[in-house]
Amino acid sequence: MAGDHSDQYLTFLLGEEVFALDIRSVREIIQYVPMTAVPLMPAFVRGVINLRGAVVPVIDLHARFGRPSAPVGKKTCIVIFDSLRDGERTELGLVVDAVSEVVDIAADALEPPPSFGAAVRRDFIRAIGKRAERFVILLEPDRAFDVDEMAQLCARSQEAVPA
Repeated sequence: MAGDHSDQYLTFLLGEEVFALDIRSVREIIQYVPMTAVPLMPAFVRGVINLRGAVVPVIDLHARFGRPSAPVGKKTCIVIFDSLRDGERTELGLVVDAVSEVVDIAADALEPPPSFGAAVRRDFIRAIGKRAERFVILLEPDRAFDVDEMAQLCARSQEAVPA
């Protein structure tokens, strides 16, 4: 039956809101580490980290969603996940306030993103999951973390700097 199908999601907090990513795209969760700032990047790119010899860009999720950056706390961590760009897998890091848990959300507990009033761009949201008394915002990583769109924003921020 259609209602019996469920997928697993990694849930995490941004402030008081609960967000989630499909667990299949998550590679690992690491403790927050100092990173190397990259000049002329948009505010949502915190910098890059060295992850076992690979340079991984790290995105401040608060800033990506148009909010002020959150201070780094004891539970702040980086979620490493796979993003697709032109069919190629790219590792990205997301700074989140805290990782919660891996949860099962049934397909029939998912609603389409709201057409208004969301704290996040509508195209960044895959669905809203109902879980007990709370809602979980399921992110659409290929849209929210579209490497090409972010590269265009980087290019625009560089063009805005006077020579």
